Formats: sequence, C-alpha cells, structure tokens
Amino acid sequence: MKFKFPSAQTILFLIAGFVTLLTWLVPAGKYDNLAYNASSNTFTKTMQDKVIELPATQETLESLHIKIPIEKFTNGDIYKPIGIPNTYHELNPQPQGFTDFVESPIKGVIASADIIFLILIIGGLIGIMNLTGAFDAGISWLAKILKGKEFVLIILVTTLIAAGGTTFGLAEETMAFFPILIPVFLAAKYDAMVGLACIFLGSAIGTMCSTINPFSTIIASDAAGISWTTGLTNRLIMLFLCLTITIIYILRYANRVKKDPSKSLIYDQKEELNRLFGLDKLNKNIKLTPKLKLIILIFSLCFVVMIIGVSFWDWWFVEMTAVFLVGAIVIGLIARIEEGVFIEAFVKGAAELLSVAFIVGIARGVTILMEDGLISDTLLYYASTMTEGMNKGVFTNVMLITYSALSFFMPSSSGMAVLTMPIISPLADIVHIGRETIVDTYQYGLGLFYLINPTGLILAALAIVKIGFDKWLKFVMPLFIILFLTTMAMLTISVY
Repeated sequence: MKFKFPSAQTILFLIAGFVTLLTWLVPAGKYDNLAYNASSNTFTKTMQDKVIELPATQETLESLHIKIPIEKFTNGDIYKPIGIPNTYHELNPQPQGFTDFVESPIKGVIASADIIFLILIIGGLIGIMNLTGAFDAGISWLAKILKGKEFVLIILVTTLIAAGGTTFGLAEETMAFFPILIPVFLAAKYDAMVGLACIFLGSAIGTMCSTINPFSTIIASDAAGISWTTGLTNRLIMLFLCLTITIIYILRYANRVKKDPSKSLIYDQKEELNRLFGLDKLNKNIKLTPKLKLIILIFSLCFVVMIIGVSFWDWWFVEMTAVFLVGAIVIGLIARIEEGVFIEAFVKGAAELLSVAFIVGIARGVTILMEDGLISDTLLYYASTMTEGMNKGVFTNVMLITYSALSFFMPSSSGMAVLTMPIISPLADIVHIGRETIVDTYQYGLGLFYLINPTGLILAALAIVKIGFDKWLKFVMPLFIILFLTTMAMLTISVY
C-alpha cells in the first residue's frame, strides 16, 4: 500500500499530541510580567502568588532591570505584558491530559474567531465575485495583456506582497489572495505552486525582513529598549537580497513548468486544480464591460481600505472583516443579484474556506496547550541560559536558530517580541553586540521557519490551494537552505 502524506488537520493533531506529551516532560515555569495601566498610570507586576501595583516611572523599570524608556509604555508602543528579566521560577506541574488535548482545537477555534470570521467573509465575497463573472473577465483580459511576458506577474505579485509584509505585516490577510490570484497564474500557463509561492513567500520574506512593521520590528525594538531605526540599513539590505533570491528561485521553477508542464511538482493534480479554480469553465470570450470593471474596482478598493485602516487607523480583524462584508453587499447591488441568490452564493463561498478556518483554529489550540501547560517560559529560560560564554559570531547564529525553534511553539510575532525581548536582548550587552542584532535574529528566525512552520499559516494556505505539505516541502526546502545560509552569513558579518 502506497504511503499517503497526512492532511493538514492530521498533522496539527499530531503536533498537538506531541505538545501535550511535552507538558509532562518539560518543567512548568514562568517569568514575572509587567503591564502598564493607562487609566491609573501605574504598572501591574504579576508574580507567582500575588499581583502588586508599582508607580509607572523610569526608576521602577530600572529597579526591575528593564532597559526600556518609560515613554514606550505611556505612549502605547508597548501595550502587552512583558517578561521581567531574572524572575524565572518553576511552578507546580500542569501536565495536559487527554481531555485538554481533545478540547484544544475547540478552544483554538474560539480564540481564533476573529481571523476565522475574516476568512469566511472573504470566502463569501469571492463567491459573489465568481457569480458576477468579473473574475473570468479580468483573468481573460490579464492573460491577453501579459501574453509572452507572464514572468512580470511573478515579479510584480511577489514584490507587492513583500512590500505589504515589510511595512504593516501582511500575513493572515493573504488568505484572500489565493483564490483570486491562483487562477491568474494557471491562465498564464504556470502551475498553482507558482501562484502559492509568489503570495506566501512574498509575505514571508516581507515580514521576515520587516522594516517599519509595527507588529514585529517596532514592537520588538521597543521591548529591547532601542529605536526601531537602529539596524534599519541592514534590514533593507536583507530585504533586497532575500527577495531577489526568492524571485529568481520562483522564476526558475516557473520557466521549467511553462516549457514542460510534466516538470510540475503537482502535475498529477493539474486537472483537479483547473476544476477547483474554474479554469475548465473559464469563459475566455466574456468582455470586461464597464459594470464588471466597476465591480473589480470595488473589490480592489476593499483591500486598499483594509491596508489604510491597518496602517493608519489601528484597525484589526473586526474592522477588516466589516470592509469585506460591505464590499460583498455593494457588489451584489451593482450586479443586481437577487437576495436569495446572493445569500446562497455568499454562503457557498464561505463554506469553501471552512476547512481553512478550522486549520487556523487547530493551530491556535497547540499554542493554548503550551500556555496551559506552563512550558512556554521554561523553553525561553533554557534558550536564554545556553548561550553563556559564546563568542559573538556563534551567539548570533545560535540565537537565529533558537528563535526559529521557539516560533514553532509561539508563532505570533508580537507575542514573541514582548515575551522574549526584555529577557533575551540584555544578553547582547554581555557579548558586546548591539541589541538591534537580537531584533534581527528574532525577525529572521521567525521568518525563516515560517516557510515550513506547521503551526503558522502554511497549512491554511495549502488547504486553499489543495496542495500537500510534502509537495510544498519538496518545493521550498532548497530555497529554505539558501536563505538560511545567506542569513547566517549576513548576521555574522554584521557583528564583526
């Protein structure tokens, strides 16, 4: 019997089982944490057995060995509780049992309700767009425009999404792009892997080499006690270098597939994917009428408004989801879709992304198991103590690998930053390197492992495109190794 690689859901359940086992093997422990209360202008220090309030002053921070300007708290730059250095203590074990394991995906779905609703509403919007025929018309028009220059699509999509990643952390929002852009790549005679790579890797490289991303660069720099502009030049160089390597890698694969479709890693799924994305029913004769142009414009404006809202108006998932819901309704009115037909198409579109939503929830359940088992801080404690006595070159690369490993258990960039930076960044002072290097190792470590991290977004993306994790690993591992070696070299150079 031929071995079949397990589905995304099964992979995540296996990981949840592994993490459940870890809670029996890894000692429970926790760092004290500190949170700022804007209403009373005080700090709340949470310890093992009590909670106390402290004055929100620079002296308080210095007494706790936290080298962060008080202004970072009072102006809202640091809005989550941070770990306090040198306060790790072991706790009574909290091993997670079979009941906790079974309940974890349910808790994960509840905790991830915001992103799950975003995914479902986007699915509904796409269902409405498919009903109007606007996608067919747009794809046919684009295929004619790009004929003979399809490679421009690869460069353009990857670069634009990377720009979103490096500026405002475009990641979860890319789930909307897969059903929209994959048919465009298929119409350009590439395979779905090319489209997946352009979108997912564009986001990954952008967030990995974040420059002004408030959810990683800025919050991590603030938590490390430095300005986010410190080290910006190195990150810009890394962004250009890694993006160039990635685009060349995708282009090489895409050209092979275009010349010989049998070279595709997913050639056996060609007909299935054409059906999935409607290429077998694509109406190439449909004209891009003024009404369809307006519908595509409204659809595009949803993303523009979302980006502006996240970047300038402090929007998050509720507001983003509302934008796509309003967009669907407006498009329905423009296309004069009957109310019953609209609801049916919307629900059908949402249902097609339901499996993706569940994957996001199950992945969040893995993190909940770690939090409830009290082993997250223990892993951080071990990571911070194993680097003592290292020279700065070795230290920097060990921290890169450490952050990659930690991201398996803590895939949230902002959560990782506030938890680890106050504890890890002081180690830079000991080995005589700038704290911006710790911020870099944090970003690059998370970003590199993000390419293959099953507790991140890759399994959700693969579920949309119906590509197995094994095929993705076969595609991406050579690039992963190239980028890892490049990053290690650049980090080593930066500290000497």
